[in-house]
Amino acid sequence: MTEEQALRKLATLCSTSEHCRWDIISKLCKWEIDEAAQARIMQRLTEDRYVDDERYCRAFVSDKVKFDKWGRRKIEYALRRKHIDSSVYQPVLDDIDAGRYVEALKPLIESKRRTTKARNDYELNGKLVRFAMQRGYTMDVISQCLDTSSTL
Repeated sequence: MTEEQALRKLATLCSTSEHCRWDIISKLCKWEIDEAAQARIMQRLTEDRYVDDERYCRAFVSDKVKFDKWGRRKIEYALRRKHIDSSVYQPVLDDIDAGRYVEALKPLIESKRRTTKARNDYELNGKLVRFAMQRGYTMDVISQCLDTSSTL
């Protein structure tokens, strides 16, 4: 594949959905494009605003909170795996509406509570806490969502 073909293909790809720099570089490496050409392609895509890590982070965080009901920690881990700098994603994570964040977890916990078998409330709450932590939520948010009558 030539440099121009790769550029056109990536521009088309980026115009249909958000992609971060790491996604694009991975594709270029897979296509065996040399490093000098990769740098030129990335510069062009960035200048033309096809690739913007901050915009990608905003879309990624919004989608993961809204649709997948992920917590901050799981989202942060996924963004680190994409090699996005913390200075880019941290302000985006800080902008998450706390009320919406807690409201996303409440139905998950209630649904899990109905389907989880436990001998007592203590065991049930332990299972619910582990479930929510696997989804990336912090203990303070989890405790807000658990019934206050239950003991942790």
